[in-house]
Amino acid sequence: MPLRVPPSSQPKVRLLAAMRVALFGGTFDPPHLGHIGIARAAADAFRLDAVLFAPAGRQPLKADGHATPFDDRFAMAALACAADPRFVASVLDAPRPDGGPNYTVDTLEDLQRQMPGATLFSLAGADSFLSLPRWRDPARLLELAEWIVVSRPGYPLDDLSTLGLTSEQRARVHLLETIHYDIAATDLRERLHGGDPCTDLLPPPIADYIQTHHLYR
Repeated sequence: MPLRVPPSSQPKVRLLAAMRVALFGGTFDPPHLGHIGIARAAADAFRLDAVLFAPAGRQPLKADGHATPFDDRFAMAALACAADPRFVASVLDAPRPDGGPNYTVDTLEDLQRQMPGATLFSLAGADSFLSLPRWRDPARLLELAEWIVVSRPGYPLDDLSTLGLTSEQRARVHLLETIHYDIAATDLRERLHGGDPCTDLLPPPIADYIQTHHLYR
């Protein structure tokens, strides 16, 4: 089935080789104001030319595997990207033809092949980054990209010391502590399921998309 991609998903940034580009992966189920605020703060703090919103086809560390169809999540991510000219919706992490999980190390390697001269970053919340030992090939992940780790309530960034990173690896991890969003996706979906449009947490185009396509009901 073709993606239902709105016109706003057309890239506003021409991706060039010598750029500072951040991969912003995740389920984006749905994208909310917290995602937008984090991406904007990271772009400002680290002089990013582009932030790629890349919904994951199948996240390996999510045991239930249940998510809104990829085409809807991508379409909503594209709508979220209208918030800033540096944001670009990306299918880098689209579902694999074999139905297997999407590994960030593979996605970053694909991005490096596409943009060999770019300085690559990966944007992640502290809760996600602290699970790095469970990810595929953590050492390779830290070689492929610098990491921007965003503070999250309940996940002190001091805990990064427990990861046992070398000094070289630690130098490639940058902390973003200037922004705090306590938005739980599970709670957001529960509110949507109950009929709450969640206009306090969602950009209007995404709230409208959810209503139009009867998602989370």
